[in-house]
Formats: sequence, structure tokens, C-alpha cells
Amino acid sequence: MTDSAARLNPFGNSISTQDILDTLGFFDSWEDRYKYIIELGRELPPMAAELHTEDRLVRGCQSQVWIDTALENGRLQLLADSDAFIVKGLLGLVLAAYNNRTPAEILAFDIDTYFQQLELLRHLSATRGNGLRAMVQRIQDIARQAQGTQPS
Repeated sequence: MTDSAARLNPFGNSISTQDILDTLGFFDSWEDRYKYIIELGRELPPMAAELHTEDRLVRGCQSQVWIDTALENGRLQLLADSDAFIVKGLLGLVLAAYNNRTPAEILAFDIDTYFQQLELLRHLSATRGNGLRAMVQRIQDIARQAQGTQPS
């Protein structure tokens, strides 16, 4: 990941989980909420095609999803991409919780409560829900691995 890509990523920086919860609360219909989630996906910084590699591919997603990570100053910088607009938006929701956080912060964050507050999982298909869980699991696994490599 390039340093400029990490700096350009608004998720976990200028777009927080609370920002997303507050904005979604303004919408009455799930159609409008989906449109907002898709708009969030447009905020993802571009991921270079050469980063679309097998080792960055998330297994268990209906769409193709790639996650690239770098540990900078003890914080995980995440860059993600997908071939589906709605999934890019879902990645934005996840990155708002996890990007630019320490591995310990990532592992301590209650993602299930966040998803409940979003009322998200009951409005996604089973396959999209499974894919969302796969994305979360991948990032948590990366955080566990990074936590094991950090000096105590």
C-alpha cells in the first residue's frame, strides 16, 4: 500500500462509525439507505490493479473483495476494493470501524453491536451477510497476526 493511499482513505479518519450511524438514521426507507451505502463505496480510495492478487482476495464473498494492509506507527492502514458497488459500500462501513486503528482496538471493537445499530444484516441477503462476516474475519485475523508481531 502506498502512503498516499492510506492518507486518502477517509474511513476511520474523517468518516467514523458514528458519522455513518447518524447519517443512516436520517433515511426512512432501506432503498435510501442502500443508495447511501453505495455512495460510501464511491469514497473508497482506488486500489491499484496490481494489488488485486490471490493473497489479498477475501474468501467467502459472493463478489470479489480484496483487502490490502500495512502496519504504520502501530496502526493498521486498510485499503479495500470490490467488483460490486454495494460491496464497496459495505467495505466502507467496515473500514470506518477498523481503518487506522491499532490491532488491539480492532479486536476490541464490538462489530456485532455496530451491525445491529445499522440494522444491516437483516436487510442483506444471506450470501451478502456471509461475505460481510468474511471481510470482518479477514481484518480481525490480520489484526491478530499484527498484534503478535508488535513489541510489548
